[in-house]
Order: sequence, then structure tokens, then C-alpha cells
Amino acid sequence: MPYDFLSIKNKGEEIKEWLKKETASLRTGRATPALVENIMVDSYGTRIPIKHAASITAEDARTIRITPWDASVLKNIEHSISASALGVQPIADKQSIRITLPELTEERRKSLIKLLNEKLEEAKVSLKLKREEEWKDIQEKERSGEISEDDKFRSKDELQKIIEKISDELEGIAKNKEREILS
Repeated sequence: MPYDFLSIKNKGEEIKEWLKKETASLRTGRATPALVENIMVDSYGTRIPIKHAASITAEDARTIRITPWDASVLKNIEHSISASALGVQPIADKQSIRITLPELTEERRKSLIKLLNEKLEEAKVSLKLKREEEWKDIQEKERSGEISEDDKFRSKDELQKIIEKISDELEGIAKNKEREILS
């Protein structure tokens, strides 16, 4: 009976989604709601993402407008954005907050790419740990007689192909973001 790779494929999808979410919050000089939507804000005694407390729109290529559904959270949102790693200064009026993204400096681009590479490495480490876990499981099944030695080696090859495919997809996500940062 061949080995079931559903677990590693699901983990691969989770890792790719995590990396996409992490890279979305890296500022590229283009305004996008993803830059601020997951910043946590105090609202009625609990911490929630801004996207649960306000509407977020990109007014133009460099401006984001955040309009809270309840004006009483405006100051909290402004404070959370100021305290975030985004490195921008929000400007509040009576009903909303405007964020104007400055042009990226060469130094900032380099630090963003370094951060992007750290996120990619983190994703690859998670994938590697899952691969080791799957390989141990395959060896265990062979020892217990559930699969043959030939199946074990076929499974090892298949596992490696799956890992390489997921790893290439992770690299692709990072390369796209790097192009965005450099453009």
C-alpha cells in the first residue's frame, strides 16, 4: 500500500499561505490594505485586527485611508499604526486616518529584502521539519511491515519531489515580492 502524502501537502499549503500573509505586510511603496489590516488594535477591551474594526481602502498608489466603524476607536488605531513596524506616521481627522507611504530608500529596500529572506528561511525550516517527520513515519511503516522496502524508497523519492515543488513555490512567492520591493 503506497504512502499517503496528504499531511505534507496540507502542511505545504499552510506554509505557503503563511508566507503570503507575512510578505503582504512588507511595505513596497505601493498602498495596499494588506499593509495594515492585521495590525492589532485595542477595541472595547480586546485586541483585534484593524480589518475587524474599520474599512481600509487604497486611495491612490501611495495613500491608505482607514475609516473605523466606531469613531471611538480612531485614536487606538492611530496609536497601533504608529507603534507598528510599518514606519509610517498616520494622520487622523474626525472620521478617518490617512497614511501616506513615502518613497522607499535604497537602504529600506535592502532591509525589506533581508526581512523577506528571513521569512522565506522560516518557511523553509518549517517545511524541512515536516519532511523529517514524514520520513520518520515512512521508515516506521516499513519497520512495522505496513509498507515494503521498495515502497519506502519510492515514498522517499515522492516525498522529495513534493518538498522540491513546495520549496520552488515558496521561492516564487519571495521572488515576486522582491521584484515588487525593487520596482
